[in-house]
Amino acid sequence: MTPMSSPGTPTLKRSIGTFLLTLYGLGTILGAGIYVLVGEVARAAGPAAPSAFLMASVLAGVTAFSYAELASRLPRSAGEAAYVAAGFRMPSFASAVGWAVIATGIVSAATMARGFVGYLQVFLGLPAAVVIVAFVGISGCLAAWGIKLSLLVAGAVTVLEAAGLVLVCVVARDSLQTFPQLWPRLLPGVDLTSWLGVTSGAFIAFYAFIGFEDMVNVAEEVREPRKTMPRAIIAALVVSTALYMLVSTVAVLALPLESLTESAAPLAAIVESRGFPPWIMGLIGMLAVFNGALVQLIMASRVLYGLGSQGLASPILARVHPKTRTPLISTALVTVLILTFALGFSLERLARLTSLVALIIFVMVNASLWRLKTDERERAAFSVPKVIPVLGVILCAGMIFYQSVEWLYGILG
Repeated sequence: MTPMSSPGTPTLKRSIGTFLLTLYGLGTILGAGIYVLVGEVARAAGPAAPSAFLMASVLAGVTAFSYAELASRLPRSAGEAAYVAAGFRMPSFASAVGWAVIATGIVSAATMARGFVGYLQVFLGLPAAVVIVAFVGISGCLAAWGIKLSLLVAGAVTVLEAAGLVLVCVVARDSLQTFPQLWPRLLPGVDLTSWLGVTSGAFIAFYAFIGFEDMVNVAEEVREPRKTMPRAIIAALVVSTALYMLVSTVAVLALPLESLTESAAPLAAIVESRGFPPWIMGLIGMLAVFNGALVQLIMASRVLYGLGSQGLASPILARVHPKTRTPLISTALVTVLILTFALGFSLERLARLTSLVALIIFVMVNASLWRLKTDERERAAFSVPKVIPVLGVILCAGMIFYQSVEWLYGILG
């Protein structure tokens, strides 16, 4: 596959360093996860929600290391499509993976648009449809304006997101005093039902770690991507895992389980329970969710651009505006699709759908890395042991199988 750009054609601008790229990944991970889904994970896993987040972190972490090596080998937009094309040498297969990645970004951003409604209702009781239309429209306009501006906004909000999570832990720090007595409740029991609940919660929580793979799709806008991409991917995963474990532990200790699972803005409910005004976390939560959706929208539009530039989709999708240096047509198409999904599906259903599609993609990406490592003649700038992609395939395929069985059981039972 070769790029379809010609001399004189506007191209994407390399303006992203390691720190900004790490914030970009964290923006999606944090915004998608703890602010929106901690209540949903607790509904499935009960008090063992922190164990569900840890299980999801391990699952995501193995694949994140595979992505880190592949991003070092092939720093391209539409990264997953490029990886599968290199590993399997099947352009049509690579194109299908690229479209699946786009679907993940679209459904993920739609999930965040639904989650935004819950936090806004801390302030205003506006109709959900009106909020969603405004939310998606503003995100699309900002993404079209320029990558540097978009990532600066995303980076600033990411710092605020992390500060908000620290704030939750500080105001509810009294709950941690009960940890020495209650920590066994945070682990799955010896019975099968408990483990099934934690596994189901991990499947939802897995969505909360989606974001590291988005980073590879801005590779053509990153400086020294073969070194920068692996560093930023690993840093984003480590920081997000530490924050998730701490905040989910505080959440299940600070609130009764029923209150946590029923709240549309769970972190705001924790802050309010400690005598602080809920609007503080409501505001941070809104910004966090907006940030996550913006990053997903950028990612999906860049994958569309990458498919067009690699000859796997219409070349019109690879057109870059000479002034904004962004793919406006791809951005507009992604924005419309996000709006459609956000208006048509519930929060939990969108999160589960995102996780399922992402797991399928991760199976293919891990398998591609295994094939590349089997045939390689020289090591990549960043390299992981061959067992990593094999383990990634096994773990991701296992989660797909489990979720499929759970889904069938729900229908037949």
